[in-house]
Amino acid sequence: MLIYGRHAVEEALQVGTVERVFVARGVAAATLRDLERAARAAGVPLELVPRIDLDRSLKTTDHQGVAAELPDLAYADEEAPFALARARGERLLLVALDQITDPRNYGAIIRSAEALGAHGVVTEARRSPPLSATVAKAAAGAASHLPLVQVTNLPSYLEALKERGVWAYGSAGDGDVAPRRVDWDRDVVLVIGAEGRGMRRLVRERCDEVLQVTLRGRVASLNASVAAGILLHEIVTGREPSADAGPRPSAAENGEP
Repeated sequence: MLIYGRHAVEEALQVGTVERVFVARGVAAATLRDLERAARAAGVPLELVPRIDLDRSLKTTDHQGVAAELPDLAYADEEAPFALARARGERLLLVALDQITDPRNYGAIIRSAEALGAHGVVTEARRSPPLSATVAKAAAGAASHLPLVQVTNLPSYLEALKERGVWAYGSAGDGDVAPRRVDWDRDVVLVIGAEGRGMRRLVRERCDEVLQVTLRGRVASLNASVAAGILLHEIVTGREPSADAGPRPSAAENGEP
């Protein structure tokens, strides 16, 4: 799998998922030096190639003369996120995507999920983009370090998670629960719906509570990947021990919006 663009390649080198770097002959000397240094630090070979070879391989000329080969992405077993959480000694934190079909959004959510300590990203086979180079580029290498699970039916999967003691929290503009009011010391799956369409009815009905990100500007909604990043940060922060406060009750338990 090939990704391209200087920043995407440099980030993937830092994450440690690159197998080989390709640089077009004739790129700026400073760019070549920086890439050689980064590739050497990562223990990855760098190969100079004619620019037209990159044009043909990538089927675009918008590559800045830089590309990298990454391992092909593959879906993980449904138990992989649970195993990762146990290995880290952490409460489970999953992200489930409902109708997220843009590969850039998918990749950006994978990147945020891995960076913020989630244990996996779950999609439904009929309503998600394939594991492509576009996804890998947007994920900046994170997709190789996080279990990506694909299920046949998301509502049924959420039901199965709940039977295992996992709490399901959806995200919607008309949600009625503030993330800061939830006790996050529990196994959690965060469900993110598509911008505009949101979650499907059957998916929303499987959620124990629906969260809302308070917006203060004139924009009425957030990009799905931005909303996911904000809520993941809220969950992770909410799990951190506090010296002056005990566990926070959920809004439903407290009778508050």
